[in-house]
Amino acid sequence: MSNHVNRRNFLKLSATAGAVLALAPAGVQARENDMKKKMPERTLGKRTGIKLPVLSMGVMRADNQSVVKAAYNSGILMFDTANGYQNGKNEEMLGEFFADKPRESFILATKVKENPADDAAEKFLEKFETSMKRLKMPYVDILYLHALDKVDSVNYPPVLEAMLKLKKDGRVKYIGVSTHSNEPAVIQAAVDNGNYDVILTAYNYTQGHLDELNPAIDRAAKAGLGVVAMKTMAGGYLDKDRTQKVNTRAALKWALQNPNIHTAIPGFTSFNQLEESLDSALNLKMTKDEKKYLSMADHSLYCRGCRSCETQCSKHLPIPEMMRAYMYNYGYKSPALAKEVIDELSLAGNVCDCAACKVKCVAGFQVAQKVQDITRLQYVPQEFLV
Repeated sequence: MSNHVNRRNFLKLSATAGAVLALAPAGVQARENDMKKKMPERTLGKRTGIKLPVLSMGVMRADNQSVVKAAYNSGILMFDTANGYQNGKNEEMLGEFFADKPRESFILATKVKENPADDAAEKFLEKFETSMKRLKMPYVDILYLHALDKVDSVNYPPVLEAMLKLKKDGRVKYIGVSTHSNEPAVIQAAVDNGNYDVILTAYNYTQGHLDELNPAIDRAAKAGLGVVAMKTMAGGYLDKDRTQKVNTRAALKWALQNPNIHTAIPGFTSFNQLEESLDSALNLKMTKDEKKYLSMADHSLYCRGCRSCETQCSKHLPIPEMMRAYMYNYGYKSPALAKEVIDELSLAGNVCDCAACKVKCVAGFQVAQKVQDITRLQYVPQEFLV
């Protein structure tokens, strides 16, 4: 199918969803009135009260304003980025796109990482201000403390106080945490803390700890927190060579069957992917083939983040984070994003002799081989990667 046909099909789908490609001056209200006829809406927790379509956009890998424009015109309201994505270019792209849009016509979320140190609050606020300059915004709707896996990080006083001050000053409407691993504990800590409004959590059909994760999500929703799902596509592919694609329709629908997942942020980067995500969100009922796929699905490139591997590793390497980089490189086909993760881990000189590795992954990952494959990126200059 040609790009012309794909775009035409996407526009046709958008029209059936009530989308208006020429944005009405009335802004978001007119677009909401159109979209609610088709796409389900959920409230992003009592603490925010924001009503959103079940489909939002993870902008992390997108570098094409045309796809963002198509998502915005289709009725998607929330766009998710972060301070580190594409070395800041992701935020800059969104800042340029939204510069002439009514501020009430979109919900913008960004994320900043915590760095526990004597000057943690100062560094955090510096990164936040950098994000605001890139976004060209007086405020963001949601600011997440990014990629937490420890309870102590959720409750780290200097950074939490900085976030609360930003909220008090009107620079941020709501604050939250994002988590890729140890999610149940992180979510519970955010609930217990009492200050957070939103949770952004990894959530997909491959996770081996759903019996812990689902109750944690339920408790967060009952406490009034909004719950946003990421990593719903479980890496996109089942294998390194990208020959076996995840059934992304089934994966997205599976995540949205949970009523306490208020919206999901799949990272579509093309019109085809957007069209598929829209169609899935507009038709949440699963087909027999989709149910069959989920019942038979086995491994994927997605690491469950259980961290049982770390205690087996003689150097206690951050294997789940390395596996996340592996997924970005081989599943998402984004070596630049994978390198960002690897560089943050500061692995130089700390990688084991993988030939002697005895780590056994509960999901069947060949950990030693994957570590060898992905750590090579630390020696590749960023400018050589796309």
